[in-house]
Amino acid sequence: MNDAAHPHEVPPRGPLSGIRVLDLSAYIAGPYGCTLLADMGADIIKIEPPGGDNLRKYPSTLETESRAFLGINRSKRGLVLDLKQAEGLRVLLKLLDGADVLVHNFRPAVPARLGIAYEQFQASHPRLIYCVVNGYGESGPMKDNAGYDQVLQAMTGICSMQGGQQPEIVYGSVVDYYAAALVASGVSAALFERERSGRGQYVGVSLLRSALAMQSARFIWAEGESRDVGRDMRSGGVTGLHPTRDGYLYLSANTPHFWRSLCDKIGLPELAQDPRYDSVRKRANCAEELLPKLHAALQAHTALEWEQIFGEEVPSAAARPIVDMFDHPQVLAEDMVATLEHPLVGKYRGFSRSIKFGNTPGPEPFAAPAIGEHSTELLIEHGYTAEEVVRLRGTGVIA
Repeated sequence: MNDAAHPHEVPPRGPLSGIRVLDLSAYIAGPYGCTLLADMGADIIKIEPPGGDNLRKYPSTLETESRAFLGINRSKRGLVLDLKQAEGLRVLLKLLDGADVLVHNFRPAVPARLGIAYEQFQASHPRLIYCVVNGYGESGPMKDNAGYDQVLQAMTGICSMQGGQQPEIVYGSVVDYYAAALVASGVSAALFERERSGRGQYVGVSLLRSALAMQSARFIWAEGESRDVGRDMRSGGVTGLHPTRDGYLYLSANTPHFWRSLCDKIGLPELAQDPRYDSVRKRANCAEELLPKLHAALQAHTALEWEQIFGEEVPSAAARPIVDMFDHPQVLAEDMVATLEHPLVGKYRGFSRSIKFGNTPGPEPFAAPAIGEHSTELLIEHGYTAEEVVRLRGTGVIA
């Protein structure tokens, strides 16, 4: 893939090199799960309906493409395919013959109507890993409901736990991204099992499972406990965001060692000796008397200065905008930023790889596809002639 500049070079192998994935999913959870598989070397073919993935239409300050689409869909080749046409389904089946994994996020009733339900592929493609991402799972009274990140946040207690007087959304699509990680790990595990059994299988990932899995430390109800027992895992008190002379600073001083270091660095060593504050729980209970002292001391420097002063002795971070991460020395040292080139956007910088592999680093990332960018290339690769491609484009089967 993407080796036009060096056609005779073989890209570095990744742990999943040789695996081909058909990504029929849209939005974030399914597509980013496939991107994580691409990071590991899998060949991802993103198949979009006419009009494209709805994420392409999301608000963006980029004129020619959605910033969200670029970030979610790196390292994929793109094909536009109309599965509502019989010939579109035939094209998909031809692609499926060379694929190991299919991922989609249709609601339960849709796949059978399109002719792509798991049961319709089981006999003809017994080695296929068939991964479905949905809102609420495959059964139950809500199985046909559309599920979205913030809907699940509200439903599962994330918003209530996040807010104070009223519920608050956690921005950043955290449920979707965790579901994406479940897609990548579930598909990888199913591929590993296939090496033993020779058989593919169904892999189900739901946003409901993701939202509750993220809260496993809270999702415990011991026998005899009341309904309103406290489940908040936040340390409170000293641990959290605090104002400085300029900017906000996050501090985590939960261990005795870090608590002592914090007290020494801010010039209040006597706090570390006070038995009233010698545990996280005690410090949280005494927040009203501790925080004014802490905040007064933090006015001596800016958040960025405190970050340097604390160094490795006190876990801390100045609250930054994400744009600062493009040139952060730690991010650059870990090679997390790649410069990619898109046919419409041009050059842009984006996230590189999600996992570091010592022996099989995988190929370099490349830009998310423009809509239908690789349609001709992919069909010819799968045995279609140039004339057949022209005909399919003329009938609207591909774009």
